[in-house]
Amino acid sequence: MPTPTTLRFFLLLLLLLSAAAAALSPSHIQRRNLVHRHLQSLSSFFATPSPSPSPSPLPIYSTSTSTSTSSTSHIFHATDFGADPTGSTDSTAALSHALSAASSSPHLSLMPSIPNFGGAELHLDGGSYLISSPIFFPSSGAGNLKIHSGSLLASNNFPPDRYLIELNGSTSSTYSFEYITLAGLMLDSNFRGGGIAVVDSLRVIIDGCYIVHFSTDGVLIRNGHDNLIRNSYIGQHITAGSDPGEPKFTGTAVQLNGNDNAVTDVVIFSAAVGILVAGEANILTGVHLYNKAAGFGGTGIYVKLPGRTQTRIVNCYLDFTGIVAEDPVQLLISGSFFFGDANVAFKSVNGVIKDVNVVDNLFSGRNRRAHNVWLDGKFATVDQVVVKRNGVRGMLPRSTVARGTVEGNGTMWTVDFSAVLLFPNRIDQVQYSLVTANGFPGHALRSVESNRVVIVSDTVVNATVYVVVGQAVGP
Repeated sequence: MPTPTTLRFFLLLLLLLSAAAAALSPSHIQRRNLVHRHLQSLSSFFATPSPSPSPSPLPIYSTSTSTSTSSTSHIFHATDFGADPTGSTDSTAALSHALSAASSSPHLSLMPSIPNFGGAELHLDGGSYLISSPIFFPSSGAGNLKIHSGSLLASNNFPPDRYLIELNGSTSSTYSFEYITLAGLMLDSNFRGGGIAVVDSLRVIIDGCYIVHFSTDGVLIRNGHDNLIRNSYIGQHITAGSDPGEPKFTGTAVQLNGNDNAVTDVVIFSAAVGILVAGEANILTGVHLYNKAAGFGGTGIYVKLPGRTQTRIVNCYLDFTGIVAEDPVQLLISGSFFFGDANVAFKSVNGVIKDVNVVDNLFSGRNRRAHNVWLDGKFATVDQVVVKRNGVRGMLPRSTVARGTVEGNGTMWTVDFSAVLLFPNRIDQVQYSLVTANGFPGHALRSVESNRVVIVSDTVVNATVYVVVGQAVGP
């Protein structure tokens, strides 16, 4: 315990410091207030401590099941509204009531006509809820709202043309929903309808979801843009591959009928079509597709937007199922792995293919003479198509650039590229060198007919001819 002499010494020291500060500072009042606070702190430090009070008992929190929620909280629990987390009874009305409560207190607006609900949450409390009709967001629009942490199961009388969760507005604006998050959900459509429908929406996030047993689409994106599907598992049937029922798989796991959307780090394990792209400027990255083998009529990624593709497929894994693109214009396929004869097919609708790059991919086949890239139909308009630098094993490689060598004694040398070049009877560029130790014969390119390069010389000579060719290289 400090002595009175010590206390007086510290008080005197602080007063001297205060006087010095006041003399130097232009603001005497601020300095005086600062010293006053120091003195109060010092007095508290040297004060004689009082006996400690007896500890208070721990508080007891209410466990009321009332449907009301604290006015300071915007987290609404499904069970508080009477939803049955065991899935034994129908929870459609209770969940709709809870979602209405979560979207009843708008704050500022987001895009025009979209109310901002401030990050309100509908918490499913880890329950499994049986529903007989869709859980749909307000038709007047909603934004900054989240549903998470639970499961929804379609009942046996769920309408087969609807989705478990629907964002489908009726506003006159371009967008009805913005910044809606659906996270940590398991959605079981019970082979009746689809999983999630996102219509006229902007910046919707589907994250960490498991979507199964759909008969139409696992996820439908229609109109709107900048929507994100990530870290999710989607399949019509719960399987890990080699399923005996695989030939009968139907439905589409993800349908993108809008622009500027992203599908990232998603596994699609059963469906007739893995991802159907029918909108522009979408990107698919890190997607593993083994939805239905091509041998059973399945397609991993179907790019169905002839002439207006603008799609990027990067770092994906096509597992026994491939990519089909109709009249692709501005399509990038790069850094992906194609396994089990999975390949890329360009399908002609109007015979147009432009600005396409299939580069730096790996193709692993089963030695069944399948091509890594092939044409389904004839293309009359071809420009700036690059297929090269792909590693191909167990398949027949196709490319738009090739090189070859031939040697012999004579006046004509032929290098046949017909088995390698993608487009038939089309060579746009040729570079060649004729190397011989027997003088300097005159030589020339005579023909590229049927993708066979013919070089001739004006005299018989023993020579080696090196040839590099290119197709559809553009300007």
